[in-house]
Amino acid sequence: MADSLLFNPRTYDPAQFDPETRRLLRATVDWFEERGKRRLIEDYRSRAWLADFLAFAAKEGLFATFLTPASAAGQEDQRWDTARIAALNEIFGFYGLDYWYAWQVTILGLGPVWQSDNTAARARAAELLAQGEVFAFGLSEKTHGADIYSTDMLLTPDGNGGFRATGSKYYIGNGNAAGLVSVFGRRTDIEGPDGYVFFAADSRHPAYHLVKNVVDSSKYVSEFRLEDYPVGPDDVLHTGRAAFDAALNTVNVGKFNLCTASIGICEHAMYEAVTHAHNRILYGRPVTAFPHVRRELADAYVRLVGMKLFSDRAVDYFRSASPDDRRYLLFNPMTKMKVTTEGEKVIDLMWDVIAAKGFERDTYFAQAAVEIRGLPKLEGTVHVNLALILKFMRNHLLNPAEFAAVPTRLDAADDTFLFQQGPARGLGSVRFHDWRPAYDAYAGVPNVARFREQADALCEFVATAAPDEEQSRDLDLLLAVGQLFALVVHGQLILEQARLTDLDEDVLDELFSVLVRDFSAYAVELHGKDSATADQQRWALGAVRRPVVDEARSRRVWESVEALSGAYEMAP
Repeated sequence: MADSLLFNPRTYDPAQFDPETRRLLRATVDWFEERGKRRLIEDYRSRAWLADFLAFAAKEGLFATFLTPASAAGQEDQRWDTARIAALNEIFGFYGLDYWYAWQVTILGLGPVWQSDNTAARARAAELLAQGEVFAFGLSEKTHGADIYSTDMLLTPDGNGGFRATGSKYYIGNGNAAGLVSVFGRRTDIEGPDGYVFFAADSRHPAYHLVKNVVDSSKYVSEFRLEDYPVGPDDVLHTGRAAFDAALNTVNVGKFNLCTASIGICEHAMYEAVTHAHNRILYGRPVTAFPHVRRELADAYVRLVGMKLFSDRAVDYFRSASPDDRRYLLFNPMTKMKVTTEGEKVIDLMWDVIAAKGFERDTYFAQAAVEIRGLPKLEGTVHVNLALILKFMRNHLLNPAEFAAVPTRLDAADDTFLFQQGPARGLGSVRFHDWRPAYDAYAGVPNVARFREQADALCEFVATAAPDEEQSRDLDLLLAVGQLFALVVHGQLILEQARLTDLDEDVLDELFSVLVRDFSAYAVELHGKDSATADQQRWALGAVRRPVVDEARSRRVWESVEALSGAYEMAP
C-alpha cells in the first residue's frame, strides 16, 4: 500500500493520462534511470550545465508538448494541462532540483507570453519551444527583489514606436541560455502603473550582457544587464497595468510547481532513508526497532502523503478555475508555503534517523537535504505567503458560498483560464465552498474528529477574538494565526482527496494525529506572542488537544513504512 502512494520508477505507469503523455513521462523516467545514480550525483557535485538533459527534452519535444497551449499549438498533443505538468514536476524533483528548475523558470518565462495578445511574440515562443529552447522570467532585481513597483529596468522611447531598454535583473533562472526572456520594466516618459512594460528579450543579443551565475550550482540563476537594448513593437508583451497583472498572474501559474517538486525530492530521499535505517544494526537490533525511529519515519511518511493529497486536489481547483471561481488563489500560496515547509519537516525527520548517512557523497539524500530548503524561499518567503493566505481567512472559515462540486481533473484539456486571469486584485472578496463537509465525511476517524474541534475553535477565535486594528500591524502575531488557518485548509483538501481516492483510514488517522499536534504547537506559539491579549491567550491554551492514540493503527501504518525498505534504489 505504501508503495502505491509514492512515486516509484520501478512500477510507474501514469495510466491516468493519454498515450503521448504517458510515453513522455515514462521516457523521462527511463532517461534518468539509464544515466544512473553515479552520473546524477556527479553532475550535481560538479555543477555541470544541463546540456544533456535539455538535448533529451528537445529530442522528445517534452517542453513543447507540455508547455504550448492549444491556442498556439502546432501538434495535436500540445496543451497546457496542469495535471500532467504536476506529474512532470514530481519526476524532476525526484531526480534533482536542477532539472526541475530549468523547466520551472521556462514556465515562468512563458507566462507573460501566453497572456499576451502579441501574435508575433506568441508564434516566436511556440517556435522556440519546438526547437527545444528554454525561457526566463526577468522580474527580480538586486536592489528591489520582487518589488516590481520599484523596477529600475528603464525603457526610453526611441521615436519610432519602440524603446531602448537599460537596466539589470537578478536571480533570473536560465538567463545564460534563454531563447526568450520575459522582462519587466517601466517607461521613462510615463509615471505610475501606466508606464509598466513587459517585453521579450533574447539572451544572445549583443546588448544583453550576462554578468554571472549568482549561485554555486548547476542551476544558472543569473544576473544580466541590458544596455540600450532595442525593443520593437513585436517585442512588447504588455503595457500599463496589464503588465503588472501579467507578473502576478504568471506567479500564480508558475510557482504552483514548487509543491510537486518538493514531493519528488522527499520521495526519493524516503526510499534511501528507510532502506538504510531498516538494514542498519545498532546494539544488536535494526535501527527501525527503536520506538522513536518508528515514530519519526511514520510521521515523515504521513506528512508526505498529506503533501501529495493536498497538491493533487489543488490541481483540480486550478483546472476548474474561472472568473467566478477564484478559490485557486488561496490554494496557490498554500502549495508554495505549506506543502514546501512540510517537505522540510519530512527531510528533517528522516535526517534525524539516518544521521551521518545523510551527508555521504554517494547518496541522493545529501542533495535533497540542501535543495529542499530552497523551495519555500523561491517565492517571497514563507512570511509573504502566510500574509497572503490570511487575506482569505474570514471568508473561508465564516462566509461560505455555494459552488458546484469540483471533480478530479485528469482530462486531456487545455487550462485556458490560467492565461486569462484578469486583474490581480480583489483577494478579500474571493468566496469558498463550506469546508465543514470534508471533515464531516470523516467524523468517525478519531483524529479527524479531534482536529475538527480545533478548526471549530479557530472559527470562534476569528469571530470573537481576532486581532484588532493595532494588532493587525503586528506581523509576528498574524503569522502565528496564519499557520493555524493554513492547517485547516491543508486538512480540508487532504480530506477531499482522501474521499476521491479511497485512502486507507489508518493512514488518514495517523496523518491527522500529526496535524493535531501541529495545531497545538502553533496555538502555544500564539499564546506566547508579546501582543497577544488575555482573551487570545486563554483561547490559545483552550485549543490545545492531545491526539487520539491507537497502538494497533500506528503499527499497521508502520508496516507500510517498513515495506519501503528496498522498494526502490536507483541503479548505479
